[in-house]
Amino acid sequence: MLTTLIEPSELAAHFADLDWAIVDCRFDLARPSWGALAWAAGHIPNALYADLDRDLSGARTEHSGRHPLPASADLAGLFGRFGIDARVQVIAYDQGSGALAARLWWLLRWLGHRRVAVLNGGFAAWERAGLPVSTTPGPRAARQFAATPAQGLIVSTAQVAAALATGALERGETLLVDARSADRFAGENESLDPVAGHIPGACNHPFASNHDARGRLLTAQELRSAWEATLRGRPARAVVAMCGSGVTACHNLLALEVAGLSGARLYAGSWSEWIRDPANAVARGP
Repeated sequence: MLTTLIEPSELAAHFADLDWAIVDCRFDLARPSWGALAWAAGHIPNALYADLDRDLSGARTEHSGRHPLPASADLAGLFGRFGIDARVQVIAYDQGSGALAARLWWLLRWLGHRRVAVLNGGFAAWERAGLPVSTTPGPRAARQFAATPAQGLIVSTAQVAAALATGALERGETLLVDARSADRFAGENESLDPVAGHIPGACNHPFASNHDARGRLLTAQELRSAWEATLRGRPARAVVAMCGSGVTACHNLLALEVAGLSGARLYAGSWSEWIRDPANAVARGP
């Protein structure tokens, strides 16, 4: 059973296995239709496509962030249509870094499915390896996906506000880790959300620091060293991962798992939900 990463050569031996499901998660926030077009132009054989906005996020509301979590029943229906049940090994990939594939990885784990891994280096690594590409969907029959949502993996805006108000963030009992780039965290460059900055007491660990220039995750030892510097002696279970909308935060959660540091949680609404309430405090600077 694979639960974090898989290499292209390993996947190449299994893409025709009916007990393996491959899901293409390519997406571009600036061009929302790009991922589906890229899948149609060429994908890993038998891979199905999951759209971040349509499939891996719920409907936005006036109080939600940009990518709210889907209802567990909706996700279970999607995974069932993708031919996933308890015995299926799922492999998620995106264009390279795993930042989008990690969203699917986390969603499946949230619903109790541990047989899920991210393709290290994504579709770019698959192509570099000279492995086959297809333009037709895979022949997967629907299966029954039984969702058992795990308790305690999700943190709400109210819980983050309470941690800030009670001093839990200041004391380090809760470690709010923002996965956005350093300039967005500092409020110097905000192109996606109407308010720039970060939640007071949060620290910055950009998800891009988890991987190399080719989108491959650093080694477990390298990740552990980097994350121990962020943790500063605190346990991984103190971490609440966030980002702009709860997507790239999942990459930090994946990196922690690869590093052997389990127990972190997700602030699913993240920055784009936090700023929906003008009463919520905003900080700027590093």
